[in-house]
Amino acid sequence: MARKRLIIEMGMGIDQHGQDPTVAATRAVRNAIAHNALPGVWEVARLDHPNQMYVDVQVAVPYPEQVREEEVLAVLPFGQKTLRVESGGMVTVGRAIPELEDKNDDMLIAVAAVTVSVD
Repeated sequence: MARKRLIIEMGMGIDQHGQDPTVAATRAVRNAIAHNALPGVWEVARLDHPNQMYVDVQVAVPYPEQVREEEVLAVLPFGQKTLRVESGGMVTVGRAIPELEDKNDDMLIAVAAVTVSVD
């Protein structure tokens, strides 16, 4: 059976202090799923459990090779999860605060798309 997309949610996440692309990526995914409900999974797709849905995540973030993928996917409570991380997002200049363990003035911005599909 072919997969059918039910929903695509977009989000943005920022690590203002710490310069950690994983933090920015997890915040972007959390932002994407923060304000939704998926009644179509039950009422239209007739799934018995939310782990039967497929959740595909695409994240664009600076320094994608540093992203700890398991931490990003852990944001998602259910589903058969996949993650694609690619170079993108933005680095902009903030202000380093030594007490926050900043390495420099960079702020990392990530964008995410979370797609939910069913068979």
